[in-house]
Amino acid sequence: MAILLSTEKSLISQSTERLKDYLAISKFKVVAMLVLTAWVGLALAPDMGRGLFVQLASLLGIGLLSAAAAVINHVVDSEIDSKMARTRHRPVAKGRLSKQHALSFAAIIGSLGFTMLIVWANTLTAVLTLFALVGYAFIYTSFLKRATPQNIVIGGLAGAMPPLLGWVSETGHMAAAPWLLVMIIFTWTPPHFWALAIARKSDYERAKIPMLPVTHGIEFCKTCVVAYSILLALVCVLPYLIGMSGVIYLLAACALNTVFIYKALKLKIAPKDDTAMDLFRFSIVHLMLLFIALFIDKWLVL
Repeated sequence: MAILLSTEKSLISQSTERLKDYLAISKFKVVAMLVLTAWVGLALAPDMGRGLFVQLASLLGIGLLSAAAAVINHVVDSEIDSKMARTRHRPVAKGRLSKQHALSFAAIIGSLGFTMLIVWANTLTAVLTLFALVGYAFIYTSFLKRATPQNIVIGGLAGAMPPLLGWVSETGHMAAAPWLLVMIIFTWTPPHFWALAIARKSDYERAKIPMLPVTHGIEFCKTCVVAYSILLALVCVLPYLIGMSGVIYLLAACALNTVFIYKALKLKIAPKDDTAMDLFRFSIVHLMLLFIALFIDKWLVL
């Protein structure tokens, strides 16, 4: 009896660890953020009378395809990940999951997500989401990341697409308004990643990845972070200026971007050991709260 209980506990423990590994290669927290921005894009779209279940299924489809892209990223970058302190313990890099198993998992969840979008959203959303997957998992990860210090700037478009995907899943067609939300994430991405790249410069040097602080120096990269932070603040005002959002969003955007610029200037003028990581961590909170403010603004006005 004791042996059976011990075996059962061991199996449960192994299953739990394997589940954690699959969630890790899916970049669950990152995908959750992407789904949040897609949800806001959906919420801001004209009401088409679709049911809650259909809307949630659409968001889940976007999330599954995004997770599939993340898994492919883990496979393609496994050799690089093994050389970097920040990523060397990732499941594929560490060998806890084989590349074959990871790619099979990506194929399953990617196919499921694409099918869900075809069934419960529309073909345009499915195709656009698939293009975003290809853009991130292959064009950015396999080529741009290794080819140019502007990798984040160019490749950031794929990660900025979810608000548009959410909007299109609801309406079935493109529009100008959701592209403003795409612009916000597109402008937010460089200072977000460059802050991390500054903090982990030695990692990127070791892996021979041409991130901006490696190719052009930390001081130049800090200047770019400040410039993009100011540009981000200006872009964040656009939804208010075109009447897409109201005063609640405007106040939140101004407050969040004031802190963002302050932290970027601190990184440039008076940095400490943890200043870059502090900006990186705040940038995640910044984007999350910004999109939550967009949602609250819309529904409080209604």
